[in-house]
Amino acid sequence: MTVTKWRLYIMELQGKTALITGANRGIGEATVKALFDKGVSKVYLAVRDTESTTHLHAKYADKVETLQVDVTDKASVQKLAQKATDTHIVVNNAGVMKHESPLSENAEDALRSEFEVNVFGLLHVAQAFESTLVANKGAIVQLNSIASVKTFGDISTYCASKAATYSLTQGLREKLSEKGVAVISIHPGPIGTDMGKNAGFDDAPGPEVVANAIAEALESEDFHTFPDDVAKQIGDAYASFADNIILGDMSL
Repeated sequence: MTVTKWRLYIMELQGKTALITGANRGIGEATVKALFDKGVSKVYLAVRDTESTTHLHAKYADKVETLQVDVTDKASVQKLAQKATDTHIVVNNAGVMKHESPLSENAEDALRSEFEVNVFGLLHVAQAFESTLVANKGAIVQLNSIASVKTFGDISTYCASKAATYSLTQGLREKLSEKGVAVISIHPGPIGTDMGKNAGFDDAPGPEVVANAIAEALESEDFHTFPDDVAKQIGDAYASFADNIILGDMSL
C-alpha cells in the first residue's frame, strides 16, 4: 500500500467573484464580508428568498447580486450556475439542522429533510458548477461541521447528513483536484448563528470566526479547517488520521 498527498492550488482572492448559498444571514452573511475584506470584487448571494438580502445590497451596493435558488431542486441549481459563469469561488453554506435522536419518532422525517438540503444540495451545487470552476481554475468550499466526524445523540440525523457531505467532499476533492479546482472542507463547532442558538449555543463564537477561516483556507494549502476552539480540539485529535488516510492517495 502506498500513500501520497494531494496539494491544493493557492488562490489569489483579489478581483475574484464568489457565490455563497445561504448568504443572507449567519455564516453566509459573515463570509460575504470576509471575502470582500480579502479583495473579492463581487459576490453572488444565492438564497431562497430574494427579499432577504436587502440589507446586504444597502451595505455593498452593486458589489453583490442576489440570485434565487433552492438547493434541493437540481433544475434550480443548474439555472443558478448558468447565470453565474464568472464565479471563481463557490461557498456551499446552505444547510438545515433538526434536533432528533435516532430513537425519535420524527427521526426519519428529519433525516430526509437534512439529506435533501445538506447532502443532495451539495451534489447539485458541485455538479452544476463543475464546468465553471474548471474553466476559471476556481474553488468550492463546503461547510461540514465537527458533526461530520463526531456524532451527538440529540442531533444524530444532522450528524449523519454531515458525515455524508464530508464523504462527498473527499470524493469531490479527489476528482476536482485533477481538473485544477481546489476543494475545502470547513468543520466548525458550535457557532452563535440562528441555527446554533436554536440548539442552545448562546455563548458560542460568532459566525465571523468561521467566515475568516474560510477566507484564509482559500489562500492556503489546507483541505481541512477547524476554525473555533471546540473544533480545533477535535481537529487536533483527528489530524494524524486525516493527514495519513483522508488526504492520502491510497492504492493497494
